[in-house]
This record gives sequence, C-alpha cells and structure tokens, in this order.
Amino acid sequence: MVQFAGTMTTTRPTSHYALGSTDAEHERLIRQAALLAPFTERFFRGAGIGTGQRVLDIGSGVGDVAMLAAKLVGPSGEVVGVERDARSIARARARVAVAELHNVTFTQSDVSQIPSSKPFDAVVGRFILMFLPDPLAVLRSLSQLLRPGGVVAFHELSWAPFLLLAAPLPLWSAATSVIHETFRRSGANTEMGFALYQIFQQAGLPAPTMTLEMPLGNDPEFIRWVPDVLGSLLPLVQRFNLDLKPLGDLDTLPERIQAEVSAANSVVTWMALVGAWSRKPESRRRT
Repeated sequence: MVQFAGTMTTTRPTSHYALGSTDAEHERLIRQAALLAPFTERFFRGAGIGTGQRVLDIGSGVGDVAMLAAKLVGPSGEVVGVERDARSIARARARVAVAELHNVTFTQSDVSQIPSSKPFDAVVGRFILMFLPDPLAVLRSLSQLLRPGGVVAFHELSWAPFLLLAAPLPLWSAATSVIHETFRRSGANTEMGFALYQIFQQAGLPAPTMTLEMPLGNDPEFIRWVPDVLGSLLPLVQRFNLDLKPLGDLDTLPERIQAEVSAANSVVTWMALVGAWSRKPESRRRT
C-alpha cells in the first residue's frame, strides 16, 4: 500500500532499485549530479520554481536535487526531501549540514507515506518515476499534496537515442547495452521520459510542457559515467547472467573506452534527459 497524506492507493510491490546504496554508488551519484546540475536547474527555472516556494522532492537519494531546489527557493522557501533508504538519507542530511542549507529537511519513507501539514507549491524528482512499479498512481497521489496551480516537474530518461548514437563506438556501445539491459530486466522503464506526456494527463494534469537535452563530452570525467554505473550494477549483471566478455577486463574498461573515443576524435552522449512539467488545475468555483 502507498499512502500520501491520508490518501491510500494500492500498487504492485515496489520494484528493485537496481543501483543499490553502497558508498561507491553514493560517490557516483554526487559526481553525476555535478554534471547534471545545469540541466536540472534550467529545467526547474523554466517550470517556474523559485523564491519562497515550498517544494517536495521525491526519491532524494543523497540530496543533490533537494539541495539544488533549496538554492532556487532561497532562505524564505522550504524543500522537503523524501527518500526510503536509510543510508542515503543519512548522507543527504550530513551534506545539507555541511552546506549550511537550513531550508532543507529529509523524511525517510518507504513507498511513500508523506506527512504534510500544508500544501506544496511544487513536486519534483529526477530519475525516480522510471523505478516505480506504478508511477501513475504515485503521480495522482502527489498531485493531491499540491496547492491549485502548483507545479509538477520531473526529469526522466530516454535510452533509445543514447543507444543509437553509441553504435559507432563498439566498446562504448557494448557497455551501454549491458547497462540498458540490466535496467530493463530489473523492471525499470528505460523510456519513462517520453511516457510522461500521457502519464501526466492520465493523472489528471494538463498536458505537460516538455524538453529534451543530451549532454555531450569526451573528457575522462564525462566518459567514466558508463564504467561507474556498470560497477554499481555488477551484482545484478551477474544475477541476470549477462555476457561481459565483449567488455574485457573491467578494471581497464575506463582507459580503453577513453582510448576508443579519443581515437575516433569524437564526443559521446549521455541518455536523453526528458523534462516534463505541468500545473495542477485551479479549483473551479461553483456558480
């Protein structure tokens, strides 16, 4: 059962979060977030998230999206982050304390009971709906926590263009294909980004405004994303008995991918970042 501020919705069991919650995964998330920050900040600003607002961030992980939102809403605003994993939320709280962000709090919630004494101005999330077994039910429940006119804004992924553009580089393509297949077998929706258009409307929201951006790069910090994710997924890769032979020695994979990209004198992409935002309809007055 999923409970949101007194509203009870029945869903399928929570899907397995493929990437886990190890210290190495926490560090990977922080590195990833630093590269994604300009994209998410631009998306949130375009959705109208700003000074003085009360924002709910779901699936907060180690706190990067909540911290970004906190800077947008400023000291007069408030951000409430919801995360089910105890280790992740402890790391998020420690990071917020170090950053001296006094307008952020975190609530530990397992699929998800979200207490709220007053409505939120916005509900946001990044790379979270793709891991939920029933994102439509969750979105419907979340919208009940919003004030009329409040914003729903989610950044999700589309893997299709990423896999297509990876094809010219055999090693890079092989690694991304293993990652994609692992996510797919774990139950994640790797095309959640484009699905948001229909899901928003099915949840009773207006058709969302949508964007698509694909980060490009060829420096080691950019390229290491693929070996990093593969490392976090390795227990599931082995559980699903996926073939790793085309990747060779995983210890040298980052250097060999870097050499492949350098030899091609090219850049590579990350997944397509699909942003979708909409506003909860204003209450209609009875006549």
